[in-house]
Amino acid sequence: MHVFWLVSMVLPQAAVACGLDSASDVSGGWLTGQLTALQQHEELQLTVACVDGRRHTALCGTADGITYRILPGPGEFAPLLQELHPDLVHIWGTEYAAAAAMQQAAGALHLPVLVGIQGVMQDCAAHLCDGVPEQYCHSTPLDRAVDRLIPGALLDKLQANFDALAQSEASLLGKARFVTGRTRFDRRAVEKLSPDARYFACNETLRPLFYEGPLWQARHFGRAPVLLLSQGNYPLKNLHTVLRALPAILQRWPDAELRIAGWPPLDKGPLLRPLIARLFPYQRFCRKLAAELGVAEHIRYTGPLDAAAMRQAYLDADLFILPSLSENSPNSLGEAMLLGLPCVASRAGGIPDMMTDGREGRLYGDALDADALAQTVTEVLSAPDSGAALGRAARVRALQTHDPAVNAQALCGIYQTILQEEVR
Repeated sequence: MHVFWLVSMVLPQAAVACGLDSASDVSGGWLTGQLTALQQHEELQLTVACVDGRRHTALCGTADGITYRILPGPGEFAPLLQELHPDLVHIWGTEYAAAAAMQQAAGALHLPVLVGIQGVMQDCAAHLCDGVPEQYCHSTPLDRAVDRLIPGALLDKLQANFDALAQSEASLLGKARFVTGRTRFDRRAVEKLSPDARYFACNETLRPLFYEGPLWQARHFGRAPVLLLSQGNYPLKNLHTVLRALPAILQRWPDAELRIAGWPPLDKGPLLRPLIARLFPYQRFCRKLAAELGVAEHIRYTGPLDAAAMRQAYLDADLFILPSLSENSPNSLGEAMLLGLPCVASRAGGIPDMMTDGREGRLYGDALDADALAQTVTEVLSAPDSGAALGRAARVRALQTHDPAVNAQALCGIYQTILQEEVR
């Protein structure tokens, strides 16, 4: 059974196989994990392709029995599919331009296509800037002129991009016959956008590093618990509500620290500070909010973290916080749970399908409710075991949800089911 994957990024395995410097493993962990697990299935032949517009010619390489193709553009799809003639095409992700091009190319050759939904872009677009004051969400003509010369992160530009991605997702799913997802949240989205499609449930396998090595251990943090946030550079991840929750947390633990994986807001000195502030309005808003709330000295950005560094960041924290405005099945939550780290998350999207409130972690209702977030964090940190029992239960749940062998077998079963239906 030959399955052709299209993915939206250059995976580390693809970079190595094609003779490039290794790609970052900061994102795409669910793809890396599933590839590793599928290598045990000898009946499966895999070709994994992606588009990298920086390339002028196609690259090809093989590693661990998997063939990788890095293509300069979607124009390569039809000839490559004609050359390889796989049994099935699996498109990972719904919103990027290459996905639609691959769906069209495969359809023209009458190849069955399985679409894997990742996030739900309509929901992401709808909630992208929730809780951010209007003045930060609209750029001026001067802002846009400067942004064309020095690209920044204007929120109206980001909103327009998310709206376009949501439209692309709707178009792709509207034509899909077979879709795979993993939560009640994404199933509802598929039922709405593609009511005639066959939906298959299959959980994600995460980065291999999170299944091995030492687990999280509770420590005596005294006045200084460490709260970890995996992302904070755009509004959907809802750093602004965490900042609003911090004062109440600091009343109980005066030396608490919020660690945020990623870069801090840019600061190139007083001369360029006004320009950067215009180009990065969300960062400007969060910086201003932190100063007004008196919490700025309690925030530390770690810089981007690869898998090993992110693993250590979880182990060094006392609590993982996921306050997102929209999520489907966030890998960061799964990784934290695998390590046994106590977690607090919003009830957004598919998060409740990953973690049961009061059993494997704590959920709070409205993602923008800073008081509820602060209260939930306080309850976990002030428990006699500092949330250790929640963390142990979280690990048990995550080992089931993200079981590599089970998920690889399920995916192979989906492939076989589709091909059997196509034969009939």
